[in-house]
Amino acid sequence: MVTLLNTIDDPIARDICRDHGDAPDALLEILHSVQNRHGYLTDGALRTIAYSLNISRAEIHGVVSFYHDYKREAGAKVTLKICRAEACQAVGANALISEAESAFGTKLGAAAKDIALEAAYCLGNCALGPAVLIGDELYGRVDITKLRSLAASQSEGAKT
Repeated sequence: MVTLLNTIDDPIARDICRDHGDAPDALLEILHSVQNRHGYLTDGALRTIAYSLNISRAEIHGVVSFYHDYKREAGAKVTLKICRAEACQAVGANALISEAESAFGTKLGAAAKDIALEAAYCLGNCALGPAVLIGDELYGRVDITKLRSLAASQSEGAKT
């Protein structure tokens, strides 16, 4: 059976587009919402968004490939974003990254199934560095003990 590409519809993406009035200027918010629901941006979701907003898939691809927060593949269950800006580096962010790589058995920026480590550049919590962002929660004065605890609690929450 042949499936035409323009007939593939992602109902979640379609509903999110409708919630934003199918407005092309809401593209970033729509992409974030779809990614939050799916965990990443599927091909079907991007086609649906392009159709709904009446913009080209090339335009969407340009936006998705420009911003590093958009994911095209399923990611880790938990992503730990560690600030690498100067203020956090001054209070041990680089050491925290090294310890985290050892503790979680992965490298910063590498694909991971359970826990991923990503660099962030200024989380706006300079006075309380090293800062870490997990989901929408920002944590300050994080050391490896606190990071392990946060990761464990997030992993447990991801399973439920």
